[in-house]
Amino acid sequence: MNDRQHRLLVVDDDSRLRDLLVRYLGDQGLEVKAVGDAAQMDKLRTREHFDLIVLDLMLPGEDGLTICRRLRGTGDTTPIIMLTAKGEEVDRIVGLEMGADDYLPKPFNPRELLARIRAVLRRHAAAPALSAETPARTFAFGPFVVNLDARSLTRDGSEIVLTGGEYELLEIFVSHANRALSRDWLMDQLRGFERDPFDRSIDVRVNRLRKKIEDDPASPAYIRTQRGLGYLFVPRGKD
Repeated sequence: MNDRQHRLLVVDDDSRLRDLLVRYLGDQGLEVKAVGDAAQMDKLRTREHFDLIVLDLMLPGEDGLTICRRLRGTGDTTPIIMLTAKGEEVDRIVGLEMGADDYLPKPFNPRELLARIRAVLRRHAAAPALSAETPARTFAFGPFVVNLDARSLTRDGSEIVLTGGEYELLEIFVSHANRALSRDWLMDQLRGFERDPFDRSIDVRVNRLRKKIEDDPASPAYIRTQRGLGYLFVPRGKD
């Protein structure tokens, strides 16, 4: 993976941590800029493009969760890794609900952050260029069409905006339709996440995806819960 083509933005009010990450990640071949709050972040992003944002949860003024929700609400799908000061499950879950792609509790080893960054960037890597004669790989279910090459989802021709994490989960379901998938197996496929026996990040991500494709998320037709196991994607929907 050629990290030199990737540009990162670190948003954290701890100046020492910012300096450390700029130096360390820069030494690993990544191009990194760092700011201390949302206002500086917005100003910099109006002038420059970034491939990934490392976003602290606790910031002065607009906090990380609010920033994440704002970006996702405007259709911005830039990958976000959330830094949570306490590493508490509630912080991680809320961050994922807001649309973060991964999370890392403080204090952390910079090498682990680098591994998370690389994993998220790999998952968001652009699809390889295709010739005009090459048909797009698509999968249809109900009124939806998933374009596996464009990494997009449409409903009756209208695009539905998905975060990178939501798309990755949908692609796994589409590729394993009509097969019961355990939570542990899904976690293994979505590498980069912390694992613990009570990790609910998959359930959070499933709930977010259901809200975008299910007419009634409380009674899902496509992504069904397999009690005691995990989830089952049923392309035909309800019989």
